[in-house]
Amino acid sequence: MFKNHPKGLIVAFFANMGERFGFYTMMAILVLFLQAKFDVNAETAGSIYSWFYFAIYALALLGGIIADATKRYKSVIMVGIVIMFLGYVMMAIPGMSLTTTVIFLFTIALGNGLFKGNLQAVVGQMYDNPQYEKLRDKAYLLFYMGINVGAFFAPFAANAARNWWLKTNGLLHDGSLPAMCHQVLNGTLKDMDTFQQLANSANINGPVTDLTAFAQNYIEVFSKGYNYAFGIAAGAMLISLAVYIFFNRLLPNKEVVKSENKNEPNIGVFKVFLSLAVMAAVTSLFFILKIDTGIGFAVGLFAAFITWIVSISTKEERPRIIALLLVFGVVIFFWMSFHQNGLTMTFFARDYTAKAVGPFTYLFFELENILSVIGVIAGIVLLVRKGTSKQRIIGLVMTIAFGILTYFFLHKAGTSNDIQPEVFQSFNPLFIVSLTFLVSGIFTWLSDRGKEPSTPRKIGIGMIIAAVGFLVMLVGSLDIVSPFELNGSPVPDSSRISPYWLMNSYLILTVAELFLSPMGLSFVSKVSPPRFQGLMQGGWLLATAVGNKLLGIGSFFWDKIEIWQLWAIFVVCCLLSAAFIFTIMKRLERLTQ
Repeated sequence: MFKNHPKGLIVAFFANMGERFGFYTMMAILVLFLQAKFDVNAETAGSIYSWFYFAIYALALLGGIIADATKRYKSVIMVGIVIMFLGYVMMAIPGMSLTTTVIFLFTIALGNGLFKGNLQAVVGQMYDNPQYEKLRDKAYLLFYMGINVGAFFAPFAANAARNWWLKTNGLLHDGSLPAMCHQVLNGTLKDMDTFQQLANSANINGPVTDLTAFAQNYIEVFSKGYNYAFGIAAGAMLISLAVYIFFNRLLPNKEVVKSENKNEPNIGVFKVFLSLAVMAAVTSLFFILKIDTGIGFAVGLFAAFITWIVSISTKEERPRIIALLLVFGVVIFFWMSFHQNGLTMTFFARDYTAKAVGPFTYLFFELENILSVIGVIAGIVLLVRKGTSKQRIIGLVMTIAFGILTYFFLHKAGTSNDIQPEVFQSFNPLFIVSLTFLVSGIFTWLSDRGKEPSTPRKIGIGMIIAAVGFLVMLVGSLDIVSPFELNGSPVPDSSRISPYWLMNSYLILTVAELFLSPMGLSFVSKVSPPRFQGLMQGGWLLATAVGNKLLGIGSFFWDKIEIWQLWAIFVVCCLLSAAFIFTIMKRLERLTQ
């Protein structure tokens, strides 16, 4: 897999595994934790979630500025890992207030900002060497695949930690109970009979006699289980730190290349104040128009970045800068849509997806089950692909051994098996790892025939594929009751649909992500002027941050419109973004030739 690539690529994605583990832990449980622990509504949980993910990516701009100014990319990366580790450790402490929790979240975001963009820039620096230049797109695909190996295990680990702590305290998981428990404590629950039934089912020791005491205990135990999941993420960060400390010598020590133009613009005070004035004007405009000022701040920050980077670039650098900024504008709407997987799609998994499934579907919702299925698939691949006799024998043994194991798990499962919403977050990294080889192989096959799409064209195709992913959700949601119609009542079983709707949507969105995200990173590293490598990687992540701040649009409309109408918003956004990027395609392609 890494043949002909520099050894530093392996170090980069192993160092990044801890960050991905923590990221997908948060993706799986953050909004569920906030609602279970603090009884916040969907809009408030979505606001905290979007601010957190905004900060993760927006602070990458700060990380890029620091690294470009100090020329110490590797040192800034290490500081970022340490700060992230401390943030996860603090999130693992039970009993913290909502305010304290938000502070800990932004500690993680600060560490991520110092770490993420600069590591991506360092990966790009390895491929500035003419020996490796042609492998740049494939390198980012491999990097993207590798870091998601850890991400695959995060939702299972979070789910296991929560369920372990529930069971230790004589309780079972039911995603509907935390909200109802808060209603009991607030005195607002109307359907006490349903709550009694669910409480009896979740209490291992038999029928519940004191519903108020049960409600208080269930909330405390449920949320503390999530604290332990954050502790596992801290452990993953510690492993990444160890890998980075011992092997970062294999990463390049490349200094920022200064322009040979003696008239190169300076980063003067006036340009900084001009950028801040633009940010203030945009934010004020949103306030005057009574549009969410948080979104106004995010858009204003992006406008300030545009003003600043254009003003400090040279005449020769400006065409590249402007082309990158146009692409940044497009990806805002991709991430606004895609990262609904940790917000409205998680709400959907909890509230609108079947709570129990048959034995075959259950193979994908338990870690040992799905690993056995992966083993069978890997064995078949080794068996049928071109390779040595030894590899084919190994493939045959794997197919038989894991096939027997899968058969055992299939028949061990009952006719009805409970599944948890957190596990859905494992499908995206699983599909990334599985499909990267296929997507990379297709690109190689097309390249050998001189028909491989350009990097910008891959990004445009990715936007179209993303629209199809949300179209699947739209179709699956046509006949279900919407949250505003329920008015706090549990979702009836008649409105719970097969998990395959959500699983297939994740599959399609993952294909879109592989066309867009690693290709975008490659495009930025390829087109960025040398002295702005870290800064423009930070700009890519700032655009991602703005998209993440717009995530709140999903939670805002969650309980105000029909669910299918919500998914329609994202279908339209992706299609309009694709149309825009294809209108400027020739300009973008000229810069990559």
